[in-house]
Amino acid sequence: MSSNSVPAAQACEYEKWSKKQLIRKIQELETGSTSNSPEISTSTGVAKKSEGAAMENASTKPLAKKRKFDFTKFSTRFVAFRFAYMGWHYNGLNYQYDPTPLPTVEEVILQAMSKAKLVTDCDPVASGFSRCGRTDKGVSALNQVISLHVRSSLNKEQQADSTNDAREIPYLSILNALLPPDIRITAVCLRPPANFDARFSCSYRHYKYLFSKKGLDLEKMKEAAKMYEGVHDFRNFCKIDGSKQITNFFREVYSAKIEHQDGDFYVFDLKGSAFLWHQVRCMVAVLFLVGQGLEAPSVVQELLDISRYPSKPLFEMANDLPLVLYDCVFPEMEWLTAAKDFDGAQKIKLMREHGKFNELLLEYQLRAHIAAMVGEVFLKEEIKENSGAHPNAGTINLGDGKGRNYKTYVPISKRELGDDVETVNARHREKQKRKEKN
Repeated sequence: MSSNSVPAAQACEYEKWSKKQLIRKIQELETGSTSNSPEISTSTGVAKKSEGAAMENASTKPLAKKRKFDFTKFSTRFVAFRFAYMGWHYNGLNYQYDPTPLPTVEEVILQAMSKAKLVTDCDPVASGFSRCGRTDKGVSALNQVISLHVRSSLNKEQQADSTNDAREIPYLSILNALLPPDIRITAVCLRPPANFDARFSCSYRHYKYLFSKKGLDLEKMKEAAKMYEGVHDFRNFCKIDGSKQITNFFREVYSAKIEHQDGDFYVFDLKGSAFLWHQVRCMVAVLFLVGQGLEAPSVVQELLDISRYPSKPLFEMANDLPLVLYDCVFPEMEWLTAAKDFDGAQKIKLMREHGKFNELLLEYQLRAHIAAMVGEVFLKEEIKENSGAHPNAGTINLGDGKGRNYKTYVPISKRELGDDVETVNARHREKQKRKEKN
């Protein structure tokens, strides 16, 4: 008998097999398996009915559906989160409904909240979401604040009693475990003041812009910075967004200083009630022009005079990377942090997250030191700025170490003016009308 022939007794048993059992046997033969199917006894050639039935039931049983999380079984509570992030890997703070080249900070946070079943949807509208200060692509923040409704393990009555805080969902440890190391939730306020809104309840915003003093006259910059203080129309220090239809550009700056940070680095330290789009970076750009001796300190006062400059002269704003939203100040906030406000279990989990951040921090410190070592080798000889170039040529400092080269500097007073507010707003309205017609 051929080695490939099937014993008669076993062949008869095949007739009793189901279609799924036969397919499985064929698959075993095609893969080169020499063992008999588990349904066939090697001693008698008779199928084990119990095993065959079990196999058939297993193959025909549908996969269990993932149980949907039932949010109706839980209460919600309105909270505020304070968090920090390094902005250079993100497309700004704000959640975007259209695709972006990089994720936004809010998108990543809301995805973590959705994964933890703290919110029903990643859409910020679904949770009554509010943010304190918008930051652009590349900009970082130390004490940014958002407020929203999240799932709670306590009912409304229990939430009002601070003695129950230890029984609440451990928001900090859960979120930090799900977030990347360059976004850190640092505190939560479980009972914000009545009618609290992260945007409108903020007393003031505090920004810092880090820069190297190389080639800059700090005393002139300090003189110019002082002129920003007070209530002014800052339309010439921002980018006008027609979609917002803003007509009031008056903002109050509480303080504007140039302060020493570390080594050769200084900061433009700025506090104010609120800021316009790109306002801080435009303010810094003008200070750099003053520091380089390209403009007099009085240029700040001149640009704040709307009768003299009814619209913004064309100039580039400073780079995004050195800008940090340093603080968002709120009155009467009871912030809970890992250090003193949570039980031992949460502290242990948060210590683990601190370890992850320390790893990231050390990586950046090592990169900075290695870059400095390479600089010592490569930048042995200082190259004169105008060497081999036009005698009036130079580079405008934009805070990025590269700047923008020019052959002959054109003073701000002689530059072309951009469109005024009325023109920008009207153009956007016309664009919207055309969209609606189509």
